Amino acid sequence: MTLTLSNARIIDPEAGTIRDGSVIIDNGLIAAITSGTPRGEVIDCGGKYLAPGIIDIGVKVGEPGERHKESFKTAGLAAAAGGVTTMVTRPDTTPAIDSPEILDFFRRRAAESTPVKVLPMAALTKGREGKEMTEIGFLQDAGAVAFTDADRPVADAKILQRAMTYACSTDALVLGHVQEPVLSRGACMTSGAFATKLGLPAVSPMAERIQLERDMALVEMTGARYHADQITCAAALPALERAKAAGLRVTAGVSIHHLTLNEFDVEDYRTFFKVKPPLRAEDDRLAVIEAVRTGLIDVISSMHTPQDEESKRLPFEEAASGAVALQTLLPAALQLVHGGYLDLPTLFRAISLNPARLLGLPGGRMAEGAPADLILFDADKPFILDRAQLLSKSKNTPYDGRRMQGKVLRTLVSGRQVFANP
Repeated sequence: MTLTLSNARIIDPEAGTIRDGSVIIDNGLIAAITSGTPRGEVIDCGGKYLAPGIIDIGVKVGEPGERHKESFKTAGLAAAAGGVTTMVTRPDTTPAIDSPEILDFFRRRAAESTPVKVLPMAALTKGREGKEMTEIGFLQDAGAVAFTDADRPVADAKILQRAMTYACSTDALVLGHVQEPVLSRGACMTSGAFATKLGLPAVSPMAERIQLERDMALVEMTGARYHADQITCAAALPALERAKAAGLRVTAGVSIHHLTLNEFDVEDYRTFFKVKPPLRAEDDRLAVIEAVRTGLIDVISSMHTPQDEESKRLPFEEAASGAVALQTLLPAALQLVHGGYLDLPTLFRAISLNPARLLGLPGGRMAEGAPADLILFDADKPFILDRAQLLSKSKNTPYDGRRMQGKVLRTLVSGRQVFANP
């Protein structure tokens, strides 16, 4: 089937441009980008933005073990509605995805239940306990695209060194959570006068820098490919810059929550604002946005972490960390565009192109021959977010009741429409 998306404003993150034109899709691929005659079925985009679909690294799905928090079906529906065409999932399930058998179950469930693409990451150590590395080669053969213990840093440097050395031999990507575990234990805020005022246990941003410095030394020792899942503070940026300047195979990401929220959002002890790492100072938020703009930080992700009401309706210190964000990633990120911090090609470089490059995927590009994983959206459409309307099974969003701009109008995966805004 041939389909033409006409009269669109086409965002090309690779070229850094926005231009008017049409995209012709044939057999699930982009066949042409043109201003000429449409072919096949025609959809008039009405002058709205057309961009590569979002590739979201670090999505938590509750299967197996926590289906009451998020199923593949609900995660897939939320992703499609949010313009996420590929979910790169975390292995912090129950049990952890640390064997080919569990990974095979995960992939089959995903294929049965989701309208978007799902690429699983596997655990770096067995049970995510940081004691013994997993069978990285076998897990790669079974379909794992990267290896991580999610929000549990590997405390034992020797174990991590061994895992990195093996991963390097198979060119596997290792993701690290750069929070020094002893300093971070029990903390739910960033240290400072505001944390003291609220009386909550806190951790210095230096815990992030310390862990990143250690991991960079191990990358230098082993030659591994490494991605820091979240860089959230100014103190960590020089270490990242030095590692890249030295030619280490290092990239970094940041969650949308750390780009759009700060520590003062915790003032009313609202547990929907409890995330990991904790929200930072405003100066840190601005420094990290600038690092995204310059390309020092490569990837923006949702870090989608569904938690049920029972896990969140607790005192702040005791409540579970995390927020849902598959459906809110794009409108939240558009706050940075409307605020003048980023332009649209730079934003889609961080949410589409760079994640594809990191994982060796053909998507994330607006080019002939690329997969027709596309989103059509109105960047200016205003709305007030109502968490009850989110398609995720859990509704723990910090943006509930917030005025936002930006609505996904259509989502296509391999040229097939998987979401249309009524």
